[in-house]
Amino acid sequence: MSQDRLPHMVISIMLLAGFDVSERCNIRPRSFDLIAKKGDTLVIIKVISHIDSVSADIAWDLNVIARHLEATPLIVGERARDAELERGVVYVRYGLFALSPATLYDYFAEGLSPMVYASPGGLYVKIKGDLLREVRERSRMSLGDLASHLGVSRRTISKYESGMGTTLDVAIRLEELFNATLVETIDIVGYRSPEPEKAPGSTTGDVLIDLERMGMEIHAMRQAPFQALAIFDEHTILTAYGTSQKIVKRASFIGNISQITKTFAMCVVTDYKKQKKIGKTLLIGEEHLHTLEDGSELIDMIGE
Repeated sequence: MSQDRLPHMVISIMLLAGFDVSERCNIRPRSFDLIAKKGDTLVIIKVISHIDSVSADIAWDLNVIARHLEATPLIVGERARDAELERGVVYVRYGLFALSPATLYDYFAEGLSPMVYASPGGLYVKIKGDLLREVRERSRMSLGDLASHLGVSRRTISKYESGMGTTLDVAIRLEELFNATLVETIDIVGYRSPEPEKAPGSTTGDVLIDLERMGMEIHAMRQAPFQALAIFDEHTILTAYGTSQKIVKRASFIGNISQITKTFAMCVVTDYKKQKKIGKTLLIGEEHLHTLEDGSELIDMIGE
């Protein structure tokens, strides 16, 4: 089966949904494959056939990049463990949402939000706790009455009314009993993953240390096609560095994604002494970078 089939499917879905889609990342290592934007919605996508193959480092990068670009990180795949991903079901890997191409299509192209999430032990949904309490009290049922009807404890009903998830079977029985829509939909774009663990306190590498000297806030990446996010005065710079032989391909790609994300792009070349532009990306020699005193000088150079 072609390795390109799944990425091409995801690209087609996002284009059909009206998104501008970046070039596909063909640089290794890569913690994401595509970035898509529509209006204020920015989505960073890792495409991988088996979602269990997503590593902690990939998930960490996705989370950090998404948080600093105010984007939604997503993993799109086809299998988990020994089974295909089910349509309309959201899976979680390292705190990030993972879904099938069909669920991706339903959400972005058709506007149909999933309701079911996979968790150890089966498929679950989240109950609208306040509404459940309201319809139960309106029906003059006590916690004990409803617990007896469902064959669970009073404490379990109380937890449902506090927002605890339940099995799909229980949710269906509740909705049939009260003739009410009690299951919450899953807001994929509105979801925020858990705060990522802090990176090591000291920045490593001469280039990143130099950028810190210039007053920039540095977030080093682990598996991304750029080595760092450099932030200065509300400007975000996608930053890569290396020899000229290695950096040219990166320069083109990060320039493309900088256009989608409305950020800046820069490649610091360790064996180059001048500066020039490749598309939207600034190429600057490492020696030239040493001569700059403040981040604003660099921002002006990139913006020229």
